[in-house]
Amino acid sequence: MISSFDDYMIHQVSIPVNQPETSDRNFYDRHWLNGYDREGDFIFESGFAIYPNRRVMDGHFSISVDGVQHSFHGSRRAPHDRAESQVGPFHLEIVTPLRELRLRLEPNETGIECDLLFRATTAPVQEPKNVMHDELRLIMDTTRLTQLGTWEGHITVKGKRREVNAATTLGTRDRSWGVRPVGEPEAGAPGLLTTEPGVYWVWCPIVWDNGICTQFGTFEDHDGKATQVGGAVVPMYESMDDIPKGEDPGHREVVAATHKIHWKKGTRLAESAEIEIVTQDGEKLAMTMEPVIRFHMLGIGYQHPEWGHGHWKGEEAIGGESWKLDELDLLDYKHIHNHQIVRARMGERSGVGTLETVCFGRHDPSGFKSILDGAT
Repeated sequence: MISSFDDYMIHQVSIPVNQPETSDRNFYDRHWLNGYDREGDFIFESGFAIYPNRRVMDGHFSISVDGVQHSFHGSRRAPHDRAESQVGPFHLEIVTPLRELRLRLEPNETGIECDLLFRATTAPVQEPKNVMHDELRLIMDTTRLTQLGTWEGHITVKGKRREVNAATTLGTRDRSWGVRPVGEPEAGAPGLLTTEPGVYWVWCPIVWDNGICTQFGTFEDHDGKATQVGGAVVPMYESMDDIPKGEDPGHREVVAATHKIHWKKGTRLAESAEIEIVTQDGEKLAMTMEPVIRFHMLGIGYQHPEWGHGHWKGEEAIGGESWKLDELDLLDYKHIHNHQIVRARMGERSGVGTLETVCFGRHDPSGFKSILDGAT
């Protein structure tokens, strides 16, 4: 089925752009973005994705502020034209590719609204390809880029408007596509991963006061062996016009990395963290971080029993919710996956950024023995 994107010379296979090459139901194409106040007063995040083989498009926006997290969720039948990125009152606009994106949430029944403009301050970084099998079946095969920037605009929650200033509001976005488990589970015989389920993922982009950004991410198995690890050190630019259009000559790849999460007793929530990276030119960078505010990924659909990614909700549906952070059961599986805004130190330098952790199942270096026991 021909769409407006077919007019661009971007084809990789001999079918229209809106038709994935694979028929895997779990193919997806996704944007994720976050923004946070430098002092940790708030953090907001958004996810927007299409699952063409499931015929679903969904979008989420959530903000954690004053000890409460508020969320908007929307879902619809997926449009055929990839230029159409709207779910009910929620819009994602690519103003300038790899430079500017706009999130707009019009007045709606949830009481959450926004008009926010993201402007890049770094070139995009392509992360290591993520591939995972369940016995013989490929269940994850994705490409992802990460980019940092600033935000400006406003957010309104329950009638209270909050101005967002580019001088004080930083953010990170990722753009990913490929195959990963989404939507309603498939029937059939259980796979190998059901015998000892688990995932350990830590991801951490930090903006430093010397005009650089460090990025780190790793998957580990139950024994603590890294199945994927990567990172980069990249320069930040004051003007979008200064960002290189191709490869950034200032990009330095991370060739070795170690980390340690100190978990809050009785939980799987990070209390502090340490990361050490070595760049391709041999520089060793050691950093420590301390969380100041947290955000639960349930707010943008992860592990959500009702608004999970790629779930069919009908032709169009929206919903919302709010919860007090100090009333959550931190060992409930729905709340394990979280982001925390952290203050960071690297020698005499200070920084701020996002620490993402998700740890289900046994992980020997952390002392976790079962699917959801807490730290001792």
